[in-house]
Amino acid sequence: MARRAAIIATFTAILFFTVVVFLAKRGLPASAGSTTATAATTAPPPVPAAPGRKIKARLFYVADDGTRLTSVERDVAYGDGVDAQAREIITAQVAQVAEPLVSAIPRGTTLRAVFITKSGDAYVDLSREARTAHPGGTVNELLTVYTIVNALTANLPAVTAVQLLVDGKEVDTLSGHVDLRRPLAKNLTWVQ
Repeated sequence: MARRAAIIATFTAILFFTVVVFLAKRGLPASAGSTTATAATTAPPPVPAAPGRKIKARLFYVADDGTRLTSVERDVAYGDGVDAQAREIITAQVAQVAEPLVSAIPRGTTLRAVFITKSGDAYVDLSREARTAHPGGTVNELLTVYTIVNALTANLPAVTAVQLLVDGKEVDTLSGHVDLRRPLAKNLTWVQ
């Protein structure tokens, strides 16, 4: 009888350990308050773009006066579907640019994930450099935020608003000035 109890206890311990390891590798379920961040980071992987296939997209850069944005039509890799195309547009937008263009996106910022809801809200998850490398200031923050918001809303009719996330989490602001707690609609008043 003692041997049978020991076998059952061993089996239970192995099963428990297996479940814990599985959950640790997969990630624990998110609480109800953090569903937005989870949705953005658990989106299916993007479909790779067909080699060489491109679309024309309006991307946004800092204007010569440093207080507004200017739009530039650029070739962007084609993405199959709205989520994949959004990923390609934002990847192109956050990429480093050559002079005379100046990016409003802090150097080193990368795109972690993009998720678009059925209602047209896009959630764009940027790496921590979007905050830690940001130069600060109201105008700089507005230009950074509306570079991303306008890049998606101007190019993808299915996207009506954009919420920025940083490292998979909702943030109040990037550097203390622009409220990022909700999705923001296109705002071309910052574009010359």
